[in-house]
Amino acid sequence: MVQAKIRSIDGDGHVIEDMPRLLEHMAAPYRNWYASGRSGAMIAVPGDGAPRSLGGKFNHGPGNSTESWLKMMHEGDLESAILYPTAGLSSGCLKDPEFAVALCRAYNTWMVEDLLKPEEGLLGVALLPVQDAVEGAAELRRAAQAPGLVGAMLTADGGHLLGHQQFDPIYQAAADLGVPVAIHASGSWSADAHTTANQFPKFVQAHTISHPVGILRQITSMMFEGVFERFPTVRFGFLECGGTWVLWWLDRMDEEYEHRGEEEAPNLTRKPSTFVHEGGNLFFGCEAEERMLGPTLDLIGHDTVMYASDWPHWDGDYPASLHEMQQREDLNESQRHGVLYRAAARFYGLE
Repeated sequence: MVQAKIRSIDGDGHVIEDMPRLLEHMAAPYRNWYASGRSGAMIAVPGDGAPRSLGGKFNHGPGNSTESWLKMMHEGDLESAILYPTAGLSSGCLKDPEFAVALCRAYNTWMVEDLLKPEEGLLGVALLPVQDAVEGAAELRRAAQAPGLVGAMLTADGGHLLGHQQFDPIYQAAADLGVPVAIHASGSWSADAHTTANQFPKFVQAHTISHPVGILRQITSMMFEGVFERFPTVRFGFLECGGTWVLWWLDRMDEEYEHRGEEEAPNLTRKPSTFVHEGGNLFFGCEAEERMLGPTLDLIGHDTVMYASDWPHWDGDYPASLHEMQQREDLNESQRHGVLYRAAARFYGLE
């Protein structure tokens, strides 16, 4: 008996930036700023020097071409893959706002012209500069017209807090356009200089904590500052932190809100957990080995948590992770369909 195809979407893959080619799309003088190492115009990753591949032990492939990604999609029989940056994950730490705007615009143009293949399901999101939200909103409106870009990304790491009303122009643009906004973490010492990862002496320690700390900072800021209430139609995603932390953090935010919300969170008029349990517009990534995924899905919904390959990053085990998720016996058919297909289809508007 032939097993029926399990429809699958990769909700969070990555591209390795081809910086020489990307810089060709960058307007002067910013292109020269990067080449000359001008202060304020350097991307933190991979400049932190962390031994990510451990001498090649964890290398998974180039990930910097259309061909390499289409090959990997074919291996896993993916209907679609949505790509995020690698070096760009640390763009929130750039010091020069003008350069950050120019870099994001060049990255988005490079993705559309050189890499994405929307007719074959190879899609991406627009990288937006957190240093200038007005320019970020303008870039989102520009990028949303390009074929293959199906959403926007804001960096979790850096000195910014995404609940601040200065970011409302970006959220308003997303609402007007009907596109999702993903908040994506990074795994770097230097990218997390504003939190705690840079205090650790070994990369294994920094990498363990950097992703969750960045995401928890931002969802807490956005929740208590009322972003999800001000923009109820915008789909927000929180990626590369797993998915089973959500219940614990909702409980914690609920408790704080009950004690102090009336005085210290005036822009939030109901319990944080209701935005997940009743709203349906908050989404999360997950990893195949998360043991508490089933109970989490039962409590927050089968179509809010999506599979992420993380390929070609050193810690992404695709296509093995996809096959593991497809074969998990502790998940029922509805849960597997939600994680592998429906959550990503809903979030990125692919239905």
